Parts: sequence; C-alpha cells; structure tokens
Amino acid sequence: MPFTSLNPSTNQLIQTYASWDSSHLEQALEKTHRAQQAWAQTSFTQRAEVLRNAAMQLHARRDQYAILITQEMGKPLREARAEVEKCTSVCDYYAQHGEEFMRTEPVVTEAGNSYIAYHPLGVVLAVMPWNFPFWQAFRAAAPALMAGNALLLKHAPNVPQCALAIEAIFRDCGLPDGVFTNLMIEVEQVAEAIASPHVHAVTLTGSEAAGRKVAACAGQHLKKCVLELGGSDPFIVLHDADMELTVDMAIASRFMNCGQSCIAAKRFIVVPQIADEFLRELKARVDALKVGDPMDDATQIGPMARLDLRDTLHMQVSDSIAQGAVAVTGCNPVEREGFFYQPSILDRVTADTRAWHEELFGPVAIIIRAASEADALRIANETRFGLGSSIWSKDTARAEKLAANIQAGSTFINGMVKSDPRLPFGGVKASGYGRELSKLGMHEFVNAKTVWIR
Repeated sequence: MPFTSLNPSTNQLIQTYASWDSSHLEQALEKTHRAQQAWAQTSFTQRAEVLRNAAMQLHARRDQYAILITQEMGKPLREARAEVEKCTSVCDYYAQHGEEFMRTEPVVTEAGNSYIAYHPLGVVLAVMPWNFPFWQAFRAAAPALMAGNALLLKHAPNVPQCALAIEAIFRDCGLPDGVFTNLMIEVEQVAEAIASPHVHAVTLTGSEAAGRKVAACAGQHLKKCVLELGGSDPFIVLHDADMELTVDMAIASRFMNCGQSCIAAKRFIVVPQIADEFLRELKARVDALKVGDPMDDATQIGPMARLDLRDTLHMQVSDSIAQGAVAVTGCNPVEREGFFYQPSILDRVTADTRAWHEELFGPVAIIIRAASEADALRIANETRFGLGSSIWSKDTARAEKLAANIQAGSTFINGMVKSDPRLPFGGVKASGYGRELSKLGMHEFVNAKTVWIR
C-alpha cells in the first residue's frame, strides 16, 4: 500500500510513495545498528556540530520546509514557519547542553571511587504523528543523537514528504549515513521493527490506542518505551482572572493548528462568577477567526489534516448536542473544498456528553460550568488523561496551591501550555509515561551505569 501525500486544503493528490517490504526494513535496521556503534564513539564536539549544522539549515530553508508542512497537513503557513524555527531551538539546546547532561556523576560510597556513567542505549525507534511533523521528529532526534544513539523515524503515513525532508536535513548536515533513517513502513510493520534485536528502545507520540499497542509490543520484547499520548487539558478560569489575557490565550491554546494538538486547551472549566462574561468574550473572538487557505498569512484556521478526522470530530459534536450540550457557534463542517471545520463552541457540557469524556481533536472549545473553585479542581481531574493543564487567576499563590492537586504532567499559571527544550514534557494516566526534552528526556534513552572501584 503506497504512502499518500494529499493536500487537505484542496483534497488533491501531491505524491505517492511505495512502502518497504520486510527485507528492505531488515536491511535498514542492520545498517542503522552498525552506524550507531560507530556514532557512539564520536566526541560530543562532533555530535554538537551536526546538530548546529541542522539548526542552521532549518533556519536558512525555513520557508521551504514551512510550505511543505502546510501543503501536507494543512497548518497555516505562519504557524508552520514557527514550527520550523522551534526545531532550530531544540538542536541548539542539546548541542549546547548535551555533553553536560551526559557527564559522569561521582557518588560517595565506601569504594575508592564510584560514579554513574551515562552511555547510549543504541537504536531508538520514534513513531511520530502528523500534527507537528517537523517538531515532533526533531524533539525526539536531537537528544537521542546527542547522547550517541541512532534514530529510526516511523512517521505518520500522511506526511511522507516531511519525513523524507527531515532525513535529508540530517544527511546534509554531516550526520553519518544510517544514524538517522526514515522508515517507509506500514503501521502493521512497527511491531516487526520493535521486535528486531537491532532496536533497543521506542518512543511514540500519538493516540491512546496506538500507545497501548506499542507499549504492549515493547513490553513483550523488553524494550524501553516512552509514550506521549492524548490529552483533555483543563483550562481553569477563576473569578479574578485577567479576562483579556485569559481570552487571548484561550483562543491561541484551543485553535492553534486548527485545534489539532495534544496539549491544546480542551476543556474550559469556569467558575460561576465569570462564566457568562468568559463565554461572551470567547464567542466574539471565535466568530472573528478567519478560516481559509492556509498559504495565506491572514488565515487563522486552516483545514483539518484528514477527512476521517473531520468526520469523527463532527460526530462527537453532534452526539454531544443530542446529549444536552448547547451549540453556541459553529459546530458544522465548512461547505468548501478541503477538510475544513467551523471554529466552534459547545456550552453546558456535562458528564452525560461525549465531549466530557473524549478528546476533541479539532477547532471546538467546550465550556464546563463549575459550581465552585473546588468543583473546578474535581472536574479537571475527572478524566482518564493527564497531559497539560492551566490555571488563570491574578492570585498566583492561590493558583499554585491549586496546581499542586492537578493530575497532569504540567500546569501553567497564566500561560499557555507548551513544550520547551529546557523543561521536561510528558503526561500521567492515559496520557502516557516517560519524559521528553530537558535533561530528563535525554536520560530516558541512556544506560545509567554504576561503576564501583575498590
């Protein structure tokens, strides 16, 4: 079955690519294994130079890569440019700090000398999604490569051009052949790759269902695994929130990338004192969002990435309305070529609706009216997910106390949830386990080896 690159704005075919058979896959795995053994012997200076070269190439060809992202998955071009620039930051960050993160740590014991040494695990398989096709790949690759690992990229089937472009970037920036390899394999072949003795660990960003399958397979073969899965991030608005700032960030957090982000604000949980005001201000801003051609810099909402994703979203919205939620604005597909959906708001969402329990991966904001601040906390935690969260209040000390009780991998106070190379990123509960980014993310795929000398 070929990989298909389809423009979601026009529903027109761009390019198709043949998938590999098992023999081709095995040859690639063997080659990467051999390449990693040599790469692990290189100096941190050499590895940092490769990452800096990658950052420079990303910056120099930003517009070229941004157009590729927009054409393949529909992200507005101005957001695609920002995504490419963010990739430069993660390359530069690990080029600067990677050697420090891998430094041997002395430990005082009864031995004459004892310490923890950090060594690469080997070959890491990265199963990556389409919604941030460059960023997701680079945030996995930069720390893994700097640690001395090799990386195999199994990208989403609808962004093959992005995957091939990323492979070309690493080839052009001086990375030895085979240390970064794009696998043109079907989803069904991921298990075959994980089972290979040439693969030593796996990281996946994607759906909860995909995460469960990969985790089961990795566990069966005793492979280290990091999972960043879905989210239903609470956006808690307290009575003393700065309303202008809060609504500005609500729009950015919910509707960036057409709402197709794991850490987008998914549930706006508002206390009664400000619920009507927040909804009124939010609706005004949502109705003003410009839907259109993502290649136009004035466009704020482009298409969804695939038709099946739009159909699923509309079914979730329609079912929630039938179950008692109130359609405030939007809540229908856009009647035009491509996979567009109206920027939407659902109010009065309760536990009787699908929108309460499921992740809505698209441009739909849901409003949940809490009875009190304590009730808002209860609602925030009443989900199987636990990725990001945010609290909006002028009383940051009180918000910080509330944050301590939210079950999530991160809580942002008066700020939009985002990933940052300097901070660990990941979730709890059904949002996955393990961490990406920062020193912690780099150490996920190293052998922390004890050395004891009499």
